[in-house]
Amino acid sequence: MYLIPGFLKPSTSFVPFSEKTRSMAARTNKDNKDASGKSDGRPGLGQLAEQHLEDMDACIQNSGLAPDTLAQLKLWQEQQEQTLKAWAKRPGREHTSDADRFGESLQDWERAKATFMAQAAEHPKEDSTARDFFSHSSAKRVNTDTVMAKSLKQQYPNLELVITPARTCNLIAYAQAGLASFETIGESSGKNPESLSWDLYVAPARRLDGAQGGIAERPFFEKYLYKWRGLEFIIYLVDGRDGSQNYPSVINYYILTPTKDKAQLLILEVGRWGADMHGEILVFDGGYWQKSGELFNSIMKASWDDVILEPTMKQAVIDDHLTFFTSRETYTRLKVPWKRGIIYHGPPGNGKTISIKATMHMLYNLKPAVPTLYVRSLSSFSGPEYSTQQIFAKAREFAPCYLVFEDLDSLVTDSVRSYFLNEVDGLKNNDGVFMVGSTNHLDRLDPGISKRPSRFDRKYYFPDPNLKERILYCRYWQSKLSDNKDIEFPNELCNAIAATTDDFSFAYIQEAFVAALLSIAQKSKKPGKSDEAGWTEDLGDGWVGILGGGDADGDLEKLVLWAEIKKQIAILREGMEEKQKVQM
Repeated sequence: MYLIPGFLKPSTSFVPFSEKTRSMAARTNKDNKDASGKSDGRPGLGQLAEQHLEDMDACIQNSGLAPDTLAQLKLWQEQQEQTLKAWAKRPGREHTSDADRFGESLQDWERAKATFMAQAAEHPKEDSTARDFFSHSSAKRVNTDTVMAKSLKQQYPNLELVITPARTCNLIAYAQAGLASFETIGESSGKNPESLSWDLYVAPARRLDGAQGGIAERPFFEKYLYKWRGLEFIIYLVDGRDGSQNYPSVINYYILTPTKDKAQLLILEVGRWGADMHGEILVFDGGYWQKSGELFNSIMKASWDDVILEPTMKQAVIDDHLTFFTSRETYTRLKVPWKRGIIYHGPPGNGKTISIKATMHMLYNLKPAVPTLYVRSLSSFSGPEYSTQQIFAKAREFAPCYLVFEDLDSLVTDSVRSYFLNEVDGLKNNDGVFMVGSTNHLDRLDPGISKRPSRFDRKYYFPDPNLKERILYCRYWQSKLSDNKDIEFPNELCNAIAATTDDFSFAYIQEAFVAALLSIAQKSKKPGKSDEAGWTEDLGDGWVGILGGGDADGDLEKLVLWAEIKKQIAILREGMEEKQKVQM
């Protein structure tokens, strides 16, 4: 007996033999005859065929068999139809031996029918793979992949089976991005469900604007009809975690397809899409890479227009990056490695981070875009050495890329220094990798990092702003307030504020402005003035922009902003002096 389950949906209907086929069977001899034309007493082929057809019709119409079992019966039907068509064309004297073989086939049918009836009684209308999964999962597990592969090959022997992990090939996420489509298939009758999933509450990332969160589905076992570029696949998603441990997660897709190469093309496309970034930044933290849309949104707000630096230095930083990413041929011609590293150093709050973000935004706008890989920490269960290896492996994969190490002195400690230097300047090829590290304490960096060209080739110092730069920064705030007629901000005020903030970093001057504006808003008695959200906008990473403002001449002492900002400057300076005493 050779039965092949078809590539069929559970809703597929099965019909009895056609009337044409029945008439072919009826036209055959009712009795078998020997060579002389006499009957040998055995039932004729027509009688056997009619009996067989009626029995199968009754079984199909009345048994309530599961879809997979019915698929097998349909294929049996098709095989017997082909046999009858061939027999009907042959001379009657040859039917004797055919009838013998047909009788043997009937005996096979009787045995198969008993098996099918037993299956129908035990598992009515049930997906056999779903049955095997739940049977496997309700007992002590051995190997889920083995059980699923065996069951699927038994259920779909005429289809190729391709298994791929969801970690590197997220078929559902790819479809949800609009690049394919899928629908859940299966029935819920039988002893076991056709699927298993959780409905999870997902808290909002921010509750600030009254967001309530949402409901997400976490599937453990699901069956889909998946459509991609005119092709159709049956796909099972299975959580194959064996045992009670949460780690590692083993979620696989089992792809059933007529030809394996089509499934491999799908895996290649989905894997490539999943490895790329779509409005995201790759962030390394806790020992693994993760994609951050929040950081991406933050850098898209950053601009070099918002960075106050000495003009020559600012242009040098910009040119340093753009020249590198457009000069691969030059490096090749000069036979030098196409890699570069720079360090931003200086007291905190003077634009190192905002300069890095402005650069990330600038590089994203290049054609093709240059991706950023952002390192937050080297901590991991496997140690900082493993993290360092993972970081540089990913940088080589995405090259040309921008590799960011903020607070470099706290990341590269003595325990990992040697391993880090080997990855930076060892035997491995780092072509296309532009590294930038920032630190508030250059003296804490190992000389092998801070003073060795070919590792970090150039250092840019970000000092506390001088008088001219402080005036420029005050004018930046003045421009932000240009539309707010409730705040008087004449040009003379820029000079006055800059003159009283010597030794202040940009961050300290910003804090003086923000605190002064919030104080003015709180003291205002006019409707709407107490809403400080209307005065400022978040530029990300501690930098704040100001909305609105005006330009007027007159006595500075009469200006509310000047009176308030002087108070805040005095408070901040007192805190700076206390900090200096503690350090001494």
